[in-house]
Amino acid sequence: MSDKSQLLSASMIALRDCMGAKPGEKALIVTDEALRPIAHSLWEAARQLNLDVLMIEMVPRKTNGEEPPSTVAALMKEFHLVLCPTSKSLTHTEARRAASASGARIATLPGVSEEIMIRCMNADYLAIARRTHALCELMKQTRIVRVTAPAGTDIVLPISGRTPHASSGLFRERGQWGNLPTGEAYLAPLEEQSSGVVVVDGSMAGIGKVQTPIKITVENGYASDISGGEEADRLLELLAPHGRPARNVAEFGIGTNDKAILSGNILEDEKVQGTIHIAFGDNKSMGGSVQVPSHLDGLIKQPTVWFDEQKVMENGRLLITV
Repeated sequence: MSDKSQLLSASMIALRDCMGAKPGEKALIVTDEALRPIAHSLWEAARQLNLDVLMIEMVPRKTNGEEPPSTVAALMKEFHLVLCPTSKSLTHTEARRAASASGARIATLPGVSEEIMIRCMNADYLAIARRTHALCELMKQTRIVRVTAPAGTDIVLPISGRTPHASSGLFRERGQWGNLPTGEAYLAPLEEQSSGVVVVDGSMAGIGKVQTPIKITVENGYASDISGGEEADRLLELLAPHGRPARNVAEFGIGTNDKAILSGNILEDEKVQGTIHIAFGDNKSMGGSVQVPSHLDGLIKQPTVWFDEQKVMENGRLLITV
């Protein structure tokens, strides 16, 4: 099977199986120059599934979370299905939130590559969904998450009352949204309460694979100090334009996709089973109160995770059975 046919097969899985696309539904594909091949494959899959499909290309955004043009935002609210293969993420934007509120089923595919599409869309999404929902059920009953890891991470994240989200890859109901490819259970920790040290030793959104681990000291829910090598300097540059809100501890997530590998693309990396990620910046999409056009995830390898007193992961191995 050629790469083109494999990509089309992955696109069919995305639309038919993950999005639950039905003949006659209206589908919108939002893209930019770098993601044209992915967008066209999704367009072709939509056409073959007898969807009423429109593809629109915009100028690439400068940062993850930057709003699309107002015309694109308005269009997103008019479709049953919206897929966004774009260079920068539209997940944490008002445009995405408004379209979800209007009932659109939305998949964002920020920075996705053909290789990632082919590899990760061929996972068993029913098994991913079971793992993801099982973790979310446990998180609902948890007050405090603690994470340690060999590289030096040791952080406490209060989450009491926060709603966990299951990015299971199945977005078949009105208003459901998430990444594709996917596989993660995540939520927004309580603002101004997390404390400890995060050492990003896997990859960092906007940077890629980390050669020199990034040490992030967290005090009262914000990154108070960032140190390391060139990657730490780059992270400081990415955060600087957005001020203190970009340093907010925005997300705790656990990867649940057993097909995903550490590739340097955070879309895939944060889904790798056996890892966790902690993000900084916008958490409004997750039920938090911080809104800023920046959301940067940092991946931690071989974590040990406690939900209150229950150890749910040890050195990257999930301890729950589903």
